[in-house]
This record gives sequence, C-alpha cells and structure tokens, in this order.
Amino acid sequence: MSRSGLSCRCCGSSNVIDDDLYCQAQWVCVDCGAVVSEGVLAPDPVGGSVVSYNKTTAEAKKPGVNLIKGVQCVNAICQTLRVNREIQELSKTYFKQAYRHESFLKVSLQKKEVLGGCCVLVSCRLLNWPIAMGTISSLLNADPTLLGVVYHEMVRILNIEAPIVNITDVMEAHCQEYKISSQHVPEELAEKSEDLTKRAVALVELAADAWIVTGRRPIPIMMAAIYLAWQSLKPTKYRMKLSLDKFCQIAGVKRQRPAVQRIKEMKEVLCKLGNEIPWVRNTVTLDSVIQQVEDILKYRYALLSSALRTHEDALLAECQGSSTEETIPSQTLDVVEQSEASSEPAWKPGTGNDDPGTAPETQSEEKQEPNWGKRELFAPPCMTNPKRRRVPQTELKDVTGDEEISDSEIDSYIRTPREARHFALTQKILSLSESEKS
Repeated sequence: MSRSGLSCRCCGSSNVIDDDLYCQAQWVCVDCGAVVSEGVLAPDPVGGSVVSYNKTTAEAKKPGVNLIKGVQCVNAICQTLRVNREIQELSKTYFKQAYRHESFLKVSLQKKEVLGGCCVLVSCRLLNWPIAMGTISSLLNADPTLLGVVYHEMVRILNIEAPIVNITDVMEAHCQEYKISSQHVPEELAEKSEDLTKRAVALVELAADAWIVTGRRPIPIMMAAIYLAWQSLKPTKYRMKLSLDKFCQIAGVKRQRPAVQRIKEMKEVLCKLGNEIPWVRNTVTLDSVIQQVEDILKYRYALLSSALRTHEDALLAECQGSSTEETIPSQTLDVVEQSEASSEPAWKPGTGNDDPGTAPETQSEEKQEPNWGKRELFAPPCMTNPKRRRVPQTELKDVTGDEEISDSEIDSYIRTPREARHFALTQKILSLSESEKS
C-alpha cells in the first residue's frame, strides 16, 4: 500500500509503500530501498504526523558514565573540603548544567574532571566560603592554567556573576590545610590555626602595601606568609633552622617554588621597617628580623611613614651632594678660563658657532635616566627587577673605507669653542703635573 504525500529523502521518489513484514510497520522507498519513516506506533487514517518511538517514549534518559563519574568527583571534592550540604547540591546542579552544554560535550575527560572542580569553586565563592583556585588544582592534580580557562568559560556559559575573592579572605581556609596543630606535630612545633591566620593575614597586608602581592599568584604568597608567621610566633632556634622544604613536609603540603622568593622579599621589607624601630640598636638583618616581626606588625603604619621619610631625606642629601660636586669644578674652570683668555686667543672653528648657548643638540647624547623603581623604597616588582628587552642585532657589514660619512657623524667631530677651551686646559694641567713629577 502506497501513501500519497510522502516522498523519499534520498532519491526524492514518491513511490513509498508500507512494509508490514515486521511487527513494527515501516514506510520504505521502492526505488532505492531507503526507510522513509520507522517506528510508527499506529497508522493514522486521518492524516496526522508521523511520530518516532524515541520521541514518544516516556522512559527518562539515563545519565552517561562520565556524568556519573563527574558527580562522584564533585561529591569527593566537597567532602574533602568539608563544605555544607547547600554548597554540595549547588555544585552538582552547576556541573549537570555545564556538562550538558554543547561547549563541554566534545571535550577531553581531563577537562570534564576539571569542570567539576570549577563548579565547586564557584559555589563556594557564591555562598561565602572563600577558597583559592590553587587548592582545587592541587586536589585534582591539574594544571592551574587549564583550571583557570575552564573556570572562566563555565562562568561565561552559565552566566554566573562570581564575586572576586581577596587573598586575605581565603587565608583562613588555606591555613587549615597545614597540619601543624598539637594533634599532628609535637608541642614545640604546634600552633593554633586562629593565631597563625591572624599573623599571616597581617603579613600579607604588609606585603600588599610594599607591592609584593601585585601581579603575583596567591598560593606562594600565602605559603610564605604562613611560614614566616609560624616562625615569628615562637622564634626558637629549632624553628629558625627549619627550611621551607622541611616545614612543608611537617605540615603535609606541597611546596611552591616561588614561595622561596616571596619569603626573601617579605624579609627585605621587614628589615627596612625593623631598622626604624627606636629601641633596636643593632642593625636588623635577614637572619634576625624574625624576632622583630611582632613589633613591626604592631607599629607598621608608623614605621612605614618613618622609613619613607628617611629614604626621602637620603635621596635629598644625595642630590645636594652631587650638585655641590658639579658646581665646584665648574667655578674653578671659569677662573682658569678667564686667565687663559687674557694670554691666549680663543680657538674658533670655521664651521662652529661662537655662542655656546646655541650649540647643536646632536653634539652630546642624552643620558638615559636610571630605572625609577631602584630609587623608590617600595615599588612594583616589574619596576625594581625589570626584564631585559631583546635588542635586535644588526647585521655586521664589511668596512671597506669607501662608505659615505653621515652628517651626524661629521657634527660629532666638530667641537664648540667651550669644548675646545676645556680640552686645551685639560692638556695643560696634565703636562704640568707630568713635569712636576719628573
């Protein structure tokens, strides 16, 4: 039995018949044999639309294996972080929404696993449970760069307005990862989490005032602050001898390589402020600054003002000293020039200008100003230690002697009358000194 109004999608033929050989009827094209419509539950003599079985079934679609593993990973992260039930449910909801989105359908399994950590991260931040991105990456053993890319993509797709978390907000949660309580380590090395957090937050705030936090990753800075806070709370000889590697082994955390440099930078700032303490007579060094951390943090605003004032006075005295040294030789040269002018005629080049005030600017190259970050007491790291820019190397050409001399090179050889007098005076002084020695 053929059906009018139904054509084959493959060849376009309208010769379509009902193949009732099987238990479920199918409309088949006679010319090419393609199945035009399958899964019709019942013939519709009235002329209704054809409905497939997979579109009419009431059976719910079962979740895939990767989706189930992803939800289990989200639950495991939440249990490790010991978050509340609300954060856990919100994390699973975000994960299911993001997993079914077309942007995350055809991605690698590693990216899907990182997606679960990103859902936990954004849920914690939305419900005022601050946590660092480095904590999630360490739990998943994933690349922090990949975690950041997936996080920003997920927030954009799900249209989530995630709050920006300050480094001091996540310090309390980060301190709890260090197993240095009396239950885990001996009493000599144990510290309360509350005291450690308070001291570490104060050190991070001081580091922020000194431009150490700017443009830096938060985990190494927090590790350096916790290490210095742990040493300064009980500055015993045993604690002072323990390195960062040994401290991380005791606390059960993974050492961050940049944390060593952050410790050095924080100690340098503490030394600058420690030398401003009035009752400290000896010079504060990197080895002895830990004993003064409590006083430095207690009076840090006054010490910051005092250190900046002392640095400005030192710069002013240096500028005045350099200007005085430049003024004395110039006055001596003027006196000698006046006596020489009365006895010898001044030299005048034919191509030069007699007026020294109108000398060409190309005769002396301007000196490049030194990096201003070196002159400041506290400056951003990119200014105190700037990266060297690569200078493109010019190809060396063989010099034959037949090259044309440029006008700028010619002008560099022509001296003004003032330069000629200085040169003649220098030669005369050198000859007199040599004659006296002989």
